[in-house]
Amino acid sequence: MKNILSELQFARGLRKTQTKAESLIWQKLRAKRFEGIKFKRQQPIGEYIVDFISFEKMLVIEIDGGQHNEDKWILHDTERKLYLEGLGYTVLRFWNNEVIDNIEGVFEKLKTSIPSL
Repeated sequence: MKNILSELQFARGLRKTQTKAESLIWQKLRAKRFEGIKFKRQQPIGEYIVDFISFEKMLVIEIDGGQHNEDKWILHDTERKLYLEGLGYTVLRFWNNEVIDNIEGVFEKLKTSIPSL
């Protein structure tokens, strides 16, 4: 089992080095800007660190780059999704280019995927 302190430090480092797509999403999620929902970014959940999470809505948002098309990442992402869904979270995944090229579409999908909106 990983050291909790090192997980938190790693998550903090990820917040400082976010991708362009993560930055675009965060600008629209932070400070309850999206539908008044509180989101956190780069949050440890068990042995994973999720990109964005709303504990209130039990929603995880993952933003993926092209490396997630590789077999080892597909397996890892599937295991991660099953783990998070086992905890009761809905997991939504978007590609970096999808966020950059069609952020409005991404947020429309978010609206239709969040219970009680």
